[in-house]
Amino acid sequence: MSLANYELHERLDRLSTASADRDVLVTLTVPSEESIGEARRPVETDYAEATQLDEQSMARPLVNALEETRSRLNEYDEIPERGLAIYAGVVDGDLVATTVDDLPVPIEEFRYEHGNEFDLEPLEDVTEPESTYGLLVVERGGVALGRLDDEGVEPIETLDSDVPGKSSAGGQSAERFERDRERQKRDFFDAIAERAEMEFLGDDPVDGVLLGGTTGTVEDFRDEADLDHRLADRLVGEFPVEYASEQGLRQLAAKGEDAIDERDRGDVRETLGAFFEAVRDDDEPVAYGVDEVDDALEYDAVETLLLSTGLEGGELQELGDRTAEQGGETVVVPDDFPDGSRFRDAFDGVGALLRFPID
Repeated sequence: MSLANYELHERLDRLSTASADRDVLVTLTVPSEESIGEARRPVETDYAEATQLDEQSMARPLVNALEETRSRLNEYDEIPERGLAIYAGVVDGDLVATTVDDLPVPIEEFRYEHGNEFDLEPLEDVTEPESTYGLLVVERGGVALGRLDDEGVEPIETLDSDVPGKSSAGGQSAERFERDRERQKRDFFDAIAERAEMEFLGDDPVDGVLLGGTTGTVEDFRDEADLDHRLADRLVGEFPVEYASEQGLRQLAAKGEDAIDERDRGDVRETLGAFFEAVRDDDEPVAYGVDEVDDALEYDAVETLLLSTGLEGGELQELGDRTAEQGGETVVVPDDFPDGSRFRDAFDGVGALLRFPID
């Protein structure tokens, strides 16, 4: 996950737990095609009502939320390219407010409301994973295709196979029957490969593929099917699955979960391994801990910044922004696996591979 998306997810997670005992939390989401004037209009109307009428006519926490929303809207002359979202309200006596104007996907719906919770539905696409996986279950009797994302398994299609079983029929010789059967099997496998290419490499290509089925059938499919090399290269793993059905797709997704986690962490593990190696090698330029990394950033020396998810989002973003300004990259290190937790505990969750040593 990129630093920007991680920080955004952190903000949305905090908003999702906020609640009040009255409808005093303000949600405002605005698509890019709306004008800033249209976005301000309902907020200004409610704010004017709150300030012109008796103080008791509107709950003070709501007035505070409207004031904050109004103030944040006034920072913009136009709606950003992918839209704008503002959340403001008093939670447990403290004013909570967040502006989101750097979305990875556009906001589709204008929404303005007061509630006892913030309405995050218009931003639900933001919480979808950066990776989407194709699910392919191949059995002698048929095939099932689906997709896996943060919402779960989405079945696409199931197809039956006309490939006969291994016993001959109709007086055919065993040899001829087996030749015909093998030809039909290859044709079926090629049809599956063509369908998978269409579904997984089209307008919305998947980032990886999970392949399921009985061991013999999966091996035959890998060996005999004319599978597009782009899908073969994205194969995450092969897993035993009994049925080419929606049930089989869900079984495949469950069995492939650990392999997906390992694949998504591959780059993180590689970078973290290079960092640990640099710490052990006195000749490799490296920094760790907030103070050392801050010094390295002052010299524009940071090539790769490593930040643990155990840190606060604001601290993550500040260090990441400084690294980006000097042309470096940032790797966010989850702390829910052994090397990640070691990095968090031993190095305070902050480290850097440097372009050159600093004194």
